[in-house]
Amino acid sequence: MQPTVLLFDVDGTLVTTGGVGRRALEIAFERSFGRRDACRTFRLDGMTDRAIVRTGMRAIGVEPTEALIDRVLVDYLLVLAEEVVDAPDATYRVHAGMAETLDRARARREVAVGLGTGNIREGARIKLERVGIYDRFPFGGFGCDAEDRTALIHRGAERGAALLGAPLAECRVVVIGDTPKDVWAAQAIGAESVGVGTGSFSPEQLVAAGATRAFANLAIPEAVDVVLGASR
Repeated sequence: MQPTVLLFDVDGTLVTTGGVGRRALEIAFERSFGRRDACRTFRLDGMTDRAIVRTGMRAIGVEPTEALIDRVLVDYLLVLAEEVVDAPDATYRVHAGMAETLDRARARREVAVGLGTGNIREGARIKLERVGIYDRFPFGGFGCDAEDRTALIHRGAERGAALLGAPLAECRVVVIGDTPKDVWAAQAIGAESVGVGTGSFSPEQLVAAGATRAFANLAIPEAVDVVLGASR
């Protein structure tokens, strides 16, 4: 089997969190600028954490600087940890088929399983440790690697290839995500993309955006085969 790097998005793809990330951002903005409405005029789906904070600051008339963005993100992580602990189980769960897909992928020596997420690394850890799956991802591309999603996905692909001991050019790279931004980032680096309709976009919308394939979720048997390349 061709060396394969799988990059999983977090929010809306691996897990649903009941909005803990948005609430943590709103509180962080309130602490820094006295405004909780900074992120209410644009969609957060598929954006990186730094891009969200930058856009939110501009929305309330604050000129973003790297230092100010860092300050908001420090507060965000503190609040996020509290929100994740307090979130009810009914609204915080791993999406259907994800745990089984990870088990099958990790059983293959030629497959490297990582994250491809706009979350900064610590945010991803906090969110995924709540459901006990963070340790399944030994590498990734994160929102702290780059503000641009394409760049962080490429960084994750590089790390996965290095883990496999193979040149990136010889690897099959698959981005698994729930938004068109995941699809477009995959296309930009020449990777495949498998869309999941577990977020705000349907499988049909993800295919229209250019996804290689898309499914309602990864509980569909064919979907796991597509992710792993077994159906090729």
